[in-house]
Amino acid sequence: MEQEPQFKYIVRIANTDVDGNRKVADAIRKIRGIGFSMARAICGTARIDANKKAGNLLPEEVVKMDAAISGVARNLPKWMLNRRKDLEDGTDKHVIGTALTIAQEGDIRLMKQIRSYKGVRHSMGAPVRGQRTRSNFRRNKGKVVGVVKKKDAAPPAKEEKKEKK
Repeated sequence: MEQEPQFKYIVRIANTDVDGNRKVADAIRKIRGIGFSMARAICGTARIDANKKAGNLLPEEVVKMDAAISGVARNLPKWMLNRRKDLEDGTDKHVIGTALTIAQEGDIRLMKQIRSYKGVRHSMGAPVRGQRTRSNFRRNKGKVVGVVKKKDAAPPAKEEKKEKK
């Protein structure tokens, strides 16, 4: 008789703790670098039911999920990957977790170093992707700045009155 596996409230997949109460596809979306489409594709590659609770996964299935996540670049089309034609080695890969954070920081540092438009905007703390700045992004170190009006030209007006006399 087959014994039902012990339910786990926290499952460790790809060096990340995921919630065992959620469906597998939803749970692995908590891993940085895995979105909705990638989660569904990983479940399909590992041949695991995406609607199954993550806490009910067997240890063998967890190992299959880890292998599917690490082998995403080989098993899925190139357009689904998040790091195509990497600047360092020119390969197509999918980066997840802390490696994604490090790669993003390196890209921003390179843009600042070569003084590209996006790099200059990053260094100024301004919006990078062309958003309007008239009413939004008015923050300075966490505090709202608001609209700063120009001073009226009052002193020159007083001088004109003296000339008329």
